[in-house]
Amino acid sequence: MKKLFLVACLIIAGFTITYAQGQGGGGFQRRTVEERVKIIHDKMDSAFKPSADKLKEVDEAFTAFYKAQDKVREELMSGGERPDPQVMREKLTPITTERDDKLKKILTEDQYKKWKDEIEPSMRPQRGPRQ
Repeated sequence: MKKLFLVACLIIAGFTITYAQGQGGGGFQRRTVEERVKIIHDKMDSAFKPSADKLKEVDEAFTAFYKAQDKVREELMSGGERPDPQVMREKLTPITTERDDKLKKILTEDQYKKWKDEIEPSMRPQRGPRQ
């Protein structure tokens, strides 16, 4: 009876560890463009309380940005290997600059500064220590 209990505990522990790793060993599900735009929308709305028209413009700017970003990422990943971070950065810089230019037109100077200094850094994924 003790052996059966021990085996059951080990099985449950194994399932728990696997589930904690993201359903089968650390699988990471990337958010959709719409999910990422909604997160930005909510952050901008709570930080600045812009008009509905301005929020729509922000949503459009970020939708274009995220779609272009995903396209670049897919192109670089199509080779099957992980792309060089320097190459990725070079390809994404013009897209980010275009997005920032659009935001400068939508937001006031103070709002844009707050976006760059406070909100945007908080949006970057936080990575834990590598194992």
